[in-house]
Amino acid sequence: MAGQADSLKSVLFALFANTAIAIAKGFAAYFTKSGAMLAEAIHSVADAGNQLLLILGLRQTGKAPTDEHPLGFGKSIYFWSFLVAVILFSVGGMFSIYEGIHKLRHPEPLSYPWVAIGVLTFAIIAESISLWGCMREVNKERYGRSIMQWFRQSRSSALIVVFGEDIAALLGLVFALLAVVATFMTGNPLWDALGTISIGVLLIVVAVFVAIEVKDLLIGQSVEPRTLEQMRAFLTSRTEIAQVYNVLTMQFGPDAMVAIKAKMVPTGSEAGMIRAVNHVESDFRAAFPMTAWLFFEPDTED
Repeated sequence: MAGQADSLKSVLFALFANTAIAIAKGFAAYFTKSGAMLAEAIHSVADAGNQLLLILGLRQTGKAPTDEHPLGFGKSIYFWSFLVAVILFSVGGMFSIYEGIHKLRHPEPLSYPWVAIGVLTFAIIAESISLWGCMREVNKERYGRSIMQWFRQSRSSALIVVFGEDIAALLGLVFALLAVVATFMTGNPLWDALGTISIGVLLIVVAVFVAIEVKDLLIGQSVEPRTLEQMRAFLTSRTEIAQVYNVLTMQFGPDAMVAIKAKMVPTGSEAGMIRAVNHVESDFRAAFPMTAWLFFEPDTED
């Protein structure tokens, strides 16, 4: 459950940062009438709401299994993570593009541009701190992999979502700051409108990438390739096992289901084989504590 605790820390860190940033952006958008600033304010409000959904999902993963859900509720975090990607696409991305097009058709001069510049600078610092907190948790799971490899292989959907949101938020703030500064320097509100549209496109691209990764988990994905290799190596090294035929795994939030089919070394009796299987299972659970369900099938052929 350590991975779930790390994900929750990252989500809470992002929630506090986005709430403070959303309030600051909202005031700045009201005073400056900047479309880019309004898009960023809506983006931060959506992000804060998204983090609340992730917290709900993380809480649900801890519910005990029932007769109708015998494998528990670990996958519920994938549903909420996917919903967050949809919200990021619709509320954040589509609204920003709509607002940008509206500003193109009905341009308005900026008011109090220094307010916008100050708030955006504060928001960039706050988002950088939030991303730093997220990266601390990401680095615990990378094991030498690149960021992209981790993103594609990670099974921590909440952490994937927070990472995507933080990257989108930081880049979006930079776009907004550039748009406001360009509008202030040139006096042309076209830059503000273009900045708003670019923020929307950025959010949609990030939402699609996050949705693709979470979709695989929602459908059903094995444990991480690195962990699966370690499981195979563990079983192959066991003196009780003559040959490993198959190892099937499925990730359920912080937990995993593992099904093993293997040829056992003859013990001379049925009771001896059962003891050997039980011994392997006990040591396997100790080596891989995320294993909530373990099914072991001794056989003589694949």
